This record gives sequence, structure tokens and C-alpha cells, in this order.
Amino acid sequence: MKMSSIKVRNMHKKDIDQIMKIESVSFGNFFWTPEAFSAEIENTVGHYFVAEKDGLLLGYCGFWLIMEEAHITTIAVRPDYRKSGIGELLLQKMMDTGYAKNVKWFTLEVRASNIAAQNLYYKYNFKSLGLRRKYYQDNEEDAMVMWTENIRETKYKEHYEKLKKGLEQRVKV
Repeated sequence: MKMSSIKVRNMHKKDIDQIMKIESVSFGNFFWTPEAFSAEIENTVGHYFVAEKDGLLLGYCGFWLIMEEAHITTIAVRPDYRKSGIGELLLQKMMDTGYAKNVKWFTLEVRASNIAAQNLYYKYNFKSLGLRRKYYQDNEEDAMVMWTENIRETKYKEHYEKLKKGLEQRVKV
């Protein structure tokens, strides 16, 4: 799906109202508060981004950078823009930032039932390394723990660059 220009930029406090509209429909009854997003924007290890088009936030994401590891803390897309490449665009923004900051690995937890998200991560060569039992508070669902291999390895970089080119063909930034 080709879209008119989408801008991916740093998250700002002025974005929080729009973020909360996406957050509340994406994560059930236990979602981050506006105060949590405000704190994460100020967090020195946090890197948070939004995708927007014509002033409308389409999605957001973020990770913590701890040594050589990037831990993805959140990623969500407005429901009517899902399956359009926005989530993948946000994942690439985090990975590009990780490359710039000398990250070697990305990790995250994802709901065991969230097959769409898992498929995106598998596409980027994340591997499932186990479960965190009853991780999610709203329904005690398990979380799948996923990691990339070393993103600095040539094989991974080549795979990533191929995926980036493919997304550029579908989503206009």
C-alpha cells in the first residue's frame, strides 16, 4: 500500500493525547498512562518515536538502550492503519537508531496470542527464546521473549537492508 508522505520523528510530550487514543485500544485495560509516556520521553536510556501523516499520529514505538542491547518497550499502530507497513516502519526506525548507537541485539516481549506482531519480528530474524509466564496483568497471558542475533553481523545487515528496500517500495516516507 503506497501512502503519501509519512514522517517518523522523535516523540514529544505534545503527542501524548494522540498516543493515548492508540494505547487504550491496543493494550486492553492495562496500558501506559500519560505520566508513563512523559517519563519515558525524559528517560535517558529511552528512545521513543512517532509516525505521523498530516498531523495525525499513525503509531509510536520506543526502546531502552542498555549497553549493547536495545529492549523494545512498546510499539502500536492506529487500528485503521494496521497492516499498512507503519509498524514495520517504526521497527526500522528503532533498528536504524540502534545501529547508530552501536547496538548488537534487540529484545522484546510480545503476547503469546499476538501472531501478527510475532510474524513481523520473525521477518526481522527475531527468535523466540522462551516464555514469561502470566506476564500480562490484564489476563495473565504469557509473553514470548524474542531476541535478534547480532545485528552487526554481515548476514543480518544484508537481510535488514533487503527488508528496508522492500518497505521503501510500499510506504512513502
